[in-house]
Amino acid sequence: MGYNKENYRRIRTEYETKAFAVQAEAEARRAELYREIPELKELDGQLSAFGLRIMQTALQGGDPTEGIEALRKENEEICRIRAEILTRHGYPADYSDPHYECALCKDSGYVGIKMCSCMRKRLIEAGMESSGLSGLIRKQSFENFSMSYYSENPEFLEKMTTAFKRVRDYANGFTLEGDVPMKSLFFFGGTGLGKTHLSTALAKTVIEKGYDVIYTSAVSMLSDFEQRRFGNAMTQGDADNTGRYTECDLLIIDDLGTEVNNQFTTSCIYHVVNTRLNLQLPTVISTNLSSAELRRDYSDRLLSRLMGEYELIPFIGTDIRKQKLHR
Repeated sequence: MGYNKENYRRIRTEYETKAFAVQAEAEARRAELYREIPELKELDGQLSAFGLRIMQTALQGGDPTEGIEALRKENEEICRIRAEILTRHGYPADYSDPHYECALCKDSGYVGIKMCSCMRKRLIEAGMESSGLSGLIRKQSFENFSMSYYSENPEFLEKMTTAFKRVRDYANGFTLEGDVPMKSLFFFGGTGLGKTHLSTALAKTVIEKGYDVIYTSAVSMLSDFEQRRFGNAMTQGDADNTGRYTECDLLIIDDLGTEVNNQFTTSCIYHVVNTRLNLQLPTVISTNLSSAELRRDYSDRLLSRLMGEYELIPFIGTDIRKQKLHR
């Protein structure tokens, strides 16, 4: 898969529109120059004919090197004269040239068949916005995840160092191209232990690799399913968007257990989890619930998927939010 399809279509259209606008503006400036300085039109006609003249020289037979070199020097001289005329009339020498934002791809988004770095950056920015993490992703990363909050207890520090390294390695090694599918991860532990921070850092890294990531809370995701069930989305003129939860490259569900728990919500969660496992698409889920609370609130068939097919990553320690209040 790859970049979010809607983002790609929108940004591809932006590039096409931008390139066309730049070329249209250059043509308008060229027309202005022809009105003000008529002799430029003749010079530009000569310049535009050089490609054909070079081809004709190359097809004449014999060694065309000398003839092509003479044409190159003639071209350079006409360009020099043209620039001199422009500056004499108070115009920049490149006044009629297209002024692209990206000189590398000329605002097309591609260099040959390869995506330009400027378009890749734009897609990454859009991916961060559409992931649901636009705010957190600018503040939380692997680089600013502090282990000092776990240093009070050697066991906390050891286990959280292991958890941190595993999540970071998972993010850095994320791919959907390999023969072995990426594992799904299940973060569990009390509140304020860094689950959201590491989830955000993971999402940021995977988005920067060019993958389509959705980060959502369990409450928000289930709200979309409820809209589809009761027809609210259709009455508001919105399309059903629940398919994105089973189709994106990586789904991150935060705060499992904060949703209203009933047969419908449990069924929806199972549907997402099971469908993604069948499609071999990875999911990361975090929860503050204990093992006993999970068994109390969720069906055996859902728990068998989470406990049997997800990699379990425990988070332990003292609530970081409370620690910050005393520092």
